[in-house]
Amino acid sequence: MNGKRQKTHCSVALEPAGEGEALSGSSPRAEPSAANPTPESPASAEQLMEEVCSRENLETAWKRVRRNKGSPGVDGMTIDDAKDYLREQWPNIRSQLLGGAYQPLPVKRVEIPKPDGGVRKLGVPCVVDRLIQQALLQVLQKRLDPTFSEHSYGFRPGRSAHQAVAQAQRYIAEGYGIVVDLDLEKFFDRVNHDMLMARIAARVSDKRVLRLIRAFLNAGVMEDGLVRPVDEGTPQGGPLSPLLSNLVLDDLDKELNRRGHRFCRYADDCNIYVRSRRAGERVMASVTRFLTEKLKLKVNEAKSAVALPEERKFLGFTITNDGAERRIAPKALDKFKMKIRDMTGRTRGRSLERIVEDLAPYLIGWRGYFGFCQTPRVLTNLEAWIRRRLRSYLWRQWRNGPNRFKELRRRGVRKFLAAVAAGSPTGFWRMSSHPAVQQALRNHAFDDLGLPRLYIAAEA
Repeated sequence: MNGKRQKTHCSVALEPAGEGEALSGSSPRAEPSAANPTPESPASAEQLMEEVCSRENLETAWKRVRRNKGSPGVDGMTIDDAKDYLREQWPNIRSQLLGGAYQPLPVKRVEIPKPDGGVRKLGVPCVVDRLIQQALLQVLQKRLDPTFSEHSYGFRPGRSAHQAVAQAQRYIAEGYGIVVDLDLEKFFDRVNHDMLMARIAARVSDKRVLRLIRAFLNAGVMEDGLVRPVDEGTPQGGPLSPLLSNLVLDDLDKELNRRGHRFCRYADDCNIYVRSRRAGERVMASVTRFLTEKLKLKVNEAKSAVALPEERKFLGFTITNDGAERRIAPKALDKFKMKIRDMTGRTRGRSLERIVEDLAPYLIGWRGYFGFCQTPRVLTNLEAWIRRRLRSYLWRQWRNGPNRFKELRRRGVRKFLAAVAAGSPTGFWRMSSHPAVQQALRNHAFDDLGLPRLYIAAEA
């Protein structure tokens, strides 16, 4: 498989074409290697693949794929290219799906730096495969999600990281003041395919769906221009991967439920709450054995620990040992400040308005997640720090004494105070807190520019 696909172009939007239409064009991807087999869909069997290929399901999947954007896969096809390609080639692709003969392309390996060092390896499927995975996800999720544990919060409809953190806080407040923090080593790379397929087969009887999932698992990875086979793992990056990971770890959830443990799991991030350190050590040892022997997964001993809640982070937050308060984890704060420093770098040579415009989406997104903390003082201090960064940036941009004097006077600073500030040899960062600079660039000036606040007081 060379990972290439012929691109065809037409000017119509994506719509599943007439279900029995023949193709007028040809494509390496659109032609199966053998004659299409008769679809395995007897009346007594499930017909999930028909639901996957239904017009309504595909339109919903396409909207999601377009909204998520994403880079091209190994075939180089963009979202816009795929729209035209699918308009022409969809009837044949649909025929392959219904006949159980569809073969996805390898995923493209992409490395994303982690905040704490190292890289996270993602597998980017091509756009057509992303569409099919999304369509498959929508059908399987309705069937599988209701069977999952109430203590599982990751990548599930109506569930969130905030709910997981709030539940963990409740456990701690109830007196379960020791956390068993489990870190699974390279979880997404180590999932056993046979074990995963057995779990899917226990819930899904449509053999075409099972074959399609197996094909996605075995599609291979293209790295440095070479395709290598994959016999384990569910590469992060595809729409289907989170659901498959939840399916694997559902066995862990059920085992912890059976033992009566209080726990929260978000994807491969699992915390168990117990009353004593001795109990925590026992739980750590027994759960590690279960993961190793039953699920063929490896616990990262260096990153796992039995500890007080304040000593560990969970989904970007830490919780006080009495459960009274959730705080932003120090590493999350460091990552935030590093990002702001980069976006307000001194050599960017752009207007303050443009800097604020660039900052706004990031700040709004960060606030949407970390505004869940219960430490408003931290948020207001960060706001003040950001404004000081921007004052320092502008002070440097004003460049010299005469121009700084002019800019300060233009903003209403008294002549004497402006002259003192403009003539000062003090460095940029210290000058950002000078009374003249603060008077010229008051807080409301940044509000008027559209700089978002990080702390928004709750309405009474």
